[in-house]
Amino acid sequence: MNVPALHAKALRRRFSHPGGDVEVLRGLELRVEAGELVTVSGRSGSGKSALLALLGGFDSPDSGCVLLDGESIAGAPPWHTCAVLPQALGLALELTVGENVALPLRLRAGEGRPGPAAIRSRVSELLDGLGVGTLADRYPHELSFGQQQRVALARAVSGRPKILLTDEPTAHLDAGSVPAVLGLLRRCAEEGTAVVVATHDEEVHRIADRRVRMADGLLAGI
Repeated sequence: MNVPALHAKALRRRFSHPGGDVEVLRGLELRVEAGELVTVSGRSGSGKSALLALLGGFDSPDSGCVLLDGESIAGAPPWHTCAVLPQALGLALELTVGENVALPLRLRAGEGRPGPAAIRSRVSELLDGLGVGTLADRYPHELSFGQQQRVALARAVSGRPKILLTDEPTAHLDAGSVPAVLGLLRRCAEEGTAVVVATHDEEVHRIADRRVRMADGLLAGI
């Protein structure tokens, strides 16, 4: 059997609550192959964001494990391995838009780090493709939330990660911006990235290779 790019095995996660502990994930299983785009649906509070936090190494399961290319993760892996676009976005406020998008490339060590010209080209390609190319010299606080969301997506994919995890990537976009975001997510998968998208947006589900639904702490195919 081929080793999947991403494999969540028997994940369990319980959170403390004044009314009693809540088990959000109850032995959840998920396999995502390289080049596959998988969307995760489910009502608000069903655990989609908690799942992404575990898959990205920002939280640890109570039991079970997450494997990237067959290796267990310990903490958040580098952006070229696993990039995450959370709902909070997490843009560096002290950096310009262009500097934010270039950051994963500049932080890459060794021979894999591209030169300045290649970084500028990649940043321009992504920002132009998402309709925010004219904003490269602005700072995040000067942008609308929808513009920030597109910039954060550009940053997440700039290093061509093996795994891309996104949480509601179209939630704050105007209708005219959605096709560019969907096109970028699709291209990432076509270039070999394993893409997982938690979303309520039916337009996003329509571009997926596979859709799964979260309910009662588990995933079911649709």
